[in-house]
Parts: sequence; structure tokens; C-alpha cells
Amino acid sequence: MTTNTLEEIRRTKLVAIIRSHSSEGIENTVRSLYKGGIRAVEITMNTPGALNGIEKVKEQYPDLLIGAGTVLDAETARLAILSGASFLLAPTLNKRTIETANRYNVPMIPGVLTPTEALAAYEYGVKMVKIFPISHLGPKYLSDLKGPMPFIETMAVGGISLDNAGDYVKAGASALGIGSTLVNDKLVQQGDFTEIEKRAARFVEIINEFQSPTEIQEKSGDGYEGNFN
Repeated sequence: MTTNTLEEIRRTKLVAIIRSHSSEGIENTVRSLYKGGIRAVEITMNTPGALNGIEKVKEQYPDLLIGAGTVLDAETARLAILSGASFLLAPTLNKRTIETANRYNVPMIPGVLTPTEALAAYEYGVKMVKIFPISHLGPKYLSDLKGPMPFIETMAVGGISLDNAGDYVKAGASALGIGSTLVNDKLVQQGDFTEIEKRAARFVEIINEFQSPTEIQEKSGDGYEGNFN
């Protein structure tokens, strides 16, 4: 599972981060993201009803990668995996959490910032690290980090926007984790899911500029749309 999941994340390059103060809106949010072309979604564990949300979305959208975010410890990692999470993310680096994910053959993408942390994660068996928060460091930090350690794959998270997404891809990011600039809690509360869909589509357009026509065709899928009952 680890290899296939990471291959899909590398290919689509976009992971939408859903972090909310309530479980309401998760289903509509996922539907909007899917219609906009997003094929990987992270539901953070500090969102009420996160585990149930993962289970339900997994059932309704079998071709959508559903991950659990803000996985801070091994126990949470296990619960998320048993609920169907295909990948795990965290803002921090925790060896026991990585060991649990590796035991279940589910990719863990831990949060790191320094070269030392990135190398430690790699030595723990991690295939991709989450550079977080990247917002104050910028795209050049990614290229600087990969200079001496080109074998470390990175997901840039924190402040990724429509204006800078392309710059991070150019700098060598294997993927981008996009939070409030895509899934804005205010939009969810207002029920403006059309805007979320539009933003998702725009991010996909930006990523497609860096991919071949064949890759774009593969990413488009078969047009399946989930049906929440």
C-alpha cells in the first residue's frame, strides 16, 4: 500500500487539508473537492468525528485517497489506520508513530523543518516528509534542503496558495498540502461549496501546467462521483 499510495500522491501532487471545528460539512466539502479534481484528502484528527468521516468518505469515494492528519502519537495512528486511512500526516516527528505506520504498511508523512529532522525521518523509514511550516521560508528552502539530500521527498505545507503553488513544484516539492486557501472554514460554515470546488479546480489547473498530457489524462479518472446518503 505504501508504494502505490505515495505514487498517487506524487502524481496528483495535491492533498486538500480538511480541518474544522465540527463534523458538519465534511461530506459536502469532500464532494466539492472531488468535483474540482482533487484526488487526495486529509481529514485532521482534531476535527470532531474525524474517524467516522474517514470511514464514510472511504466507503463513498473508493478512488479517493483519504488520509488522517495531525496524527501525533502511535495510538492515534492505529485508530486512523483501522478506520481506513490510506496515509498519515503530522506536524511533528515521532518515531513510535512512524513505527506503527510502518507495521501496517501505511505511509507516514511526518512534519520536519531542519535538515537533521528530515534525515532522522528518512532513517526511521519515512519515504516523504512534510516541510512545515514552509510559509516563512519559501520555495528556495526546499531546493536548498534537497541540494545535499536529493533522496528526501518533500511535501510543502503551510501558506500554499494559488499564487505560489507553482513555485513550490518548481523548487522540487513532490506534493503540496493545502489548507485554508482551499478549504476555508468560513466557506464551509456559509455553505459555499461551489467556491471550494472552483478553488480546487484552479489548483489542479496549476499542477497540470507541470505535467504531460498523458499524466493529465490518467489523473482525470473515469468521472466517478460519490453518493452520500
